[in-house]
Amino acid sequence: MQIHVVRPGQTLTGIANAYDSTTEAIIQANALPNPNNLVIGQTFVIPVSGRVYYVQPGDSLYEISRRFQVSMEEIISLNQLNPNQPLAIDQRLVLPPRNRIAIDVNGYIEPRPPLDTEPRVIQNVGNELTYLSIFSYHVTAEGGLVPVEDTPSIQAAYPFQIVPVLVLTNMVENQFDADVGEAILNDINRQNQVLDQAFAIMAEKGYLGLNIDFEHLRPEDREPYNQFLRLAVQRAREHGYTVSTALAPKVSGEQAGAWYEAHDYPAHGEIVDYTVLMTYEWGWSGGPPMAVAPLDQVRRVVEYAASVMPVEKIMMGIPLYGYDWTLPYEEGGEFARAISPQQAIELAVQYGATIQYDEQAQSPFFFYQEEDGTEHEVWFEDARSIQAKFDLVRELGLRGVSYWVLRIEFPQNWLLIQDNFEVNKRV
Repeated sequence: MQIHVVRPGQTLTGIANAYDSTTEAIIQANALPNPNNLVIGQTFVIPVSGRVYYVQPGDSLYEISRRFQVSMEEIISLNQLNPNQPLAIDQRLVLPPRNRIAIDVNGYIEPRPPLDTEPRVIQNVGNELTYLSIFSYHVTAEGGLVPVEDTPSIQAAYPFQIVPVLVLTNMVENQFDADVGEAILNDINRQNQVLDQAFAIMAEKGYLGLNIDFEHLRPEDREPYNQFLRLAVQRAREHGYTVSTALAPKVSGEQAGAWYEAHDYPAHGEIVDYTVLMTYEWGWSGGPPMAVAPLDQVRRVVEYAASVMPVEKIMMGIPLYGYDWTLPYEEGGEFARAISPQQAIELAVQYGATIQYDEQAQSPFFFYQEEDGTEHEVWFEDARSIQAKFDLVRELGLRGVSYWVLRIEFPQNWLLIQDNFEVNKRV
């Protein structure tokens, strides 16, 4: 696979010819909404074998081999180069395909009407999933469970050898609730009641894993949460189930804040089978415009996690969405609108925007102005930002990646999964 960024004056036909591909193949692979009206800065995944690179000013064989992690000898052989001759600017070099490594891939899904949507989503991406985490069964303060309509998703998962995972949350009216967490975590009888019901549902419906996502807990519930996880794992082993947790993005053990203090990275790394790091929402709907998952911040979290827990238990979170902010941003004002990468491209086309790229955050963004003069700022994900995250997974040897949330269209992500990884199947 090849990632290409559209430059001024380029056409789809010209791009296809440059990579010995076809316009039809590029349109289909990327589900292009704008084949006849490309946007400067728009990114494609070109479905070709191997990779192609056009030499830029200042490039050398050494620099190119280091950047793409390919030996100079291999580049010389593939392109029949004379190593004593300097490279020419815009010279076309063929590079070998990436070395694929095996990882786990989790996707969270939120069933909601119409319920036939989830099976279609799973049908489209099922080959690239290890786990399907169905969000979520809400735990009540009394130890009950509020169910979700999960049967269609579970049934759709099995033909693809996907592990269905039941997600438990301390949510009330779609908000995480510290009082519910405290009520459960400090009462062993309620904990067993929750687990009794969860394991009964899992046995009845065919779940094979349990994901516990308790958030916004009080600091004093840190150790009670750890004890609840120990109980859950002990009881899950009797049924052969895996247990995982979702963790707020911390960069140190002392990080303060309602989302962080009760999440004990070293303890979770010791107790559960794997953890999902929620490495997104730096840019969030109620905050100022910025990248949702800036790579420099994601790296800080993942490197901290890797310092206190086994890397084979770390799943790095990746968002499948972006946000469209109305400017000027005002704290407490209008919330940003969540959009898919495909919708972001459509907005850029509609308003003639140029897509820029933040090298530090490794994330694309653009500005546009509505007909009435209202200004907007959009941050989203594209093939470049996803590949940068995959490179971090490969560099640190992580267990894999976890997506929030399925249903959002992003064909480029799944193409790059195929290009970078062998996805483990555990059913």
